[in-house]
Amino acid sequence: MAAFLAIESPKVRTDIVEAGEFPDLAERYNVYAVPKIVINDTVEFVGAQPEPHFMRYVAQAAGVQEAPPTDE
Repeated sequence: MAAFLAIESPKVRTDIVEAGEFPDLAERYNVYAVPKIVINDTVEFVGAQPEPHFMRYVAQAAGVQEAPPTDE
């Protein structure tokens, strides 16, 4: 999902890092399970998320007051 957002918007940058190859980054971001997503160094979560949940995290990191609705 993050890579698709980066393709669609020049305001989004996605870095995909192999934690085993970059242990310093894995330690910096406390990566113990994958996938681990860190957005703007402020919001993070572990595990695959349904699109509505993922977008809620993106909105939170962007400082949007009202998160997008979910299918729940």
